[in-house]
Amino acid sequence: MILEICVDSVESAIAAERGGAQRVELCSDLLEGGITPSGGLISIVRRRISIDLFVMIRPRGGDFAYTREEFEAMREDIRQAQKLGVDGIVLGVLDAHACVDVPRTRELVDLARPLPVTFHRALDMTADLETALDDVLKAGAARVLTSGGAPNVIQGLTNVGHMVQAARGRIAVMAGGGLSPQILPRVAEATGATEFHASLRTASPSPVEFHKQGVHMGEIRDREYLRFTVQEESVRAMVHALQRAANQRAAARAV
Repeated sequence: MILEICVDSVESAIAAERGGAQRVELCSDLLEGGITPSGGLISIVRRRISIDLFVMIRPRGGDFAYTREEFEAMREDIRQAQKLGVDGIVLGVLDAHACVDVPRTRELVDLARPLPVTFHRALDMTADLETALDDVLKAGAARVLTSGGAPNVIQGLTNVGHMVQAARGRIAVMAGGGLSPQILPRVAEATGATEFHASLRTASPSPVEFHKQGVHMGEIRDREYLRFTVQEESVRAMVHALQRAANQRAAARAV
């Protein structure tokens, strides 16, 4: 079984590796669900970790139907990520009807080769998960990340399980969305998934001592005085839960 941790900093990427994760998904602006990280961040993370490094390619927050200029930016970001030595690409492209944009997705998948492509939770924003899964298969992606079209993976357990069965090993179905060590064994048992995605971010106060009152840099009040990072012990707890799930699955097969 594989554990992927979503990170947005060098510190969090290092903690993910030390905690035992096999892969990180590197993003920026996780408050928007993740956008493309800078070349500088990719480069430093690549130098500091040896586990697989997958990079989000998403030019902005919001919907997943992109303009011609945004799509060209995605193409250029893939080229840059390849040069920086990443191990995989994460993206998702939909059309105006919230269906998988197969031609555009295939174009990006082909551009990324030989790197594998994960189609992210844009999949969960489509109207028909079964059709969306078939479309991602047609586009040539290596895996999908999904909560089963639900707000979190627990609510989408049945759908994730159906997707794993429908995939029939042709594409990896990675379960994610609100995943924690407490629920991971249940998710693994109910879905049959072998790959799992978690963010595990912990809030901590900023070390900045002076707090400017009444001035905010964004729409979230006092966001300037909070930091969100992945803690090594949180990842380790998830790894232990993953091992328990693997043991339970092996025991069930042996019966």
